[in-house]
Amino acid sequence: MSSDAKAQARRRLQGIWAATLTPFTADGSLDLNGWRANLRHWYGELGIQGLFVNGKQGEFASMTVDERKATAEVAVEEARPFDGGVLVSVSDQSIDVAADLARHAEAAGAHLIVAHTPLLYFGAHTDDTIVEYYRHLAAQVSIGVVLWNQPPDCGYLLRPDLCLRLAREIPNVVAIKYSVPRQTYAELTRLASQTPEAERLIVSSSSEADWLDNIVELGWQVYLCSTPPFLLQTAADRRMHTYTELAFAGRVDEARTVWRSLEQVRRALAESRPAGKAAAHQKYWQELLGQVGGPVRRPYLELTDAEEAATRAAFEGCGLKL
Repeated sequence: MSSDAKAQARRRLQGIWAATLTPFTADGSLDLNGWRANLRHWYGELGIQGLFVNGKQGEFASMTVDERKATAEVAVEEARPFDGGVLVSVSDQSIDVAADLARHAEAAGAHLIVAHTPLLYFGAHTDDTIVEYYRHLAAQVSIGVVLWNQPPDCGYLLRPDLCLRLAREIPNVVAIKYSVPRQTYAELTRLASQTPEAERLIVSSSSEADWLDNIVELGWQVYLCSTPPFLLQTAADRRMHTYTELAFAGRVDEARTVWRSLEQVRRALAESRPAGKAAAHQKYWQELLGQVGGPVRRPYLELTDAEEAATRAAFEGCGLKL
């Protein structure tokens, strides 16, 4: 990867990015028409700068390879009129499938790929094994590569020093979605800021509640990412966008006021979510917003009638402007 291409990938990772949910029809098939409608709403009416496609929120584990390729292709197509960013998750238990998805993502026109730290067995997650895993995937493409570590889902922490080694040794590693406690990602941010510019790693995490503090205190440039950008906002109520722009402009007190005004919406979304049903709950919340949600795929469970009623009541009382 050339230094210009790496710089371009870093410039692309700015502002608010969202992790997408994948809509399915009533019979469980991929809903590409609904997918297009959501993409146009997210990029266009909500002004989201980039989308993380086919992640865990998007139920990639229940999708076929062909379906994952189709959603990536449509995302690239729909992003173009808005100059929107596309980050395609190639995460998979098979490294060959991940490599195939990586090559496809670049050929389709995605700006970056992201891969979760692999689930390994019998203590195989040594530093050298992890480096080799990402080195192999990164070698498949000339676009930027984003690391992704959520320890409960793979069984181990990608330590800050290992994150920096990956960025130092693999030229197209440019960022990490670091789903870890704030103390840990703050440490990585501090260490990354001391590395040479050519090796510098962009650090981000998925907590919207901490996003403002991370801009102000850690100097973060990108929210990477989860579903709040399209679950906490509407075309008529873009408060996450507003407080982000105020914070980037140095108007922190004003940003804090707007951020606080979203607390009722945050609580409504979080407190109405039944345990173990995040995917179904978020899709139902999408439908209440007028987006395309649809059912979840097995083994995920749907909301009960009572859970839908509780979610609807929370939504109607949260104060979002429709």
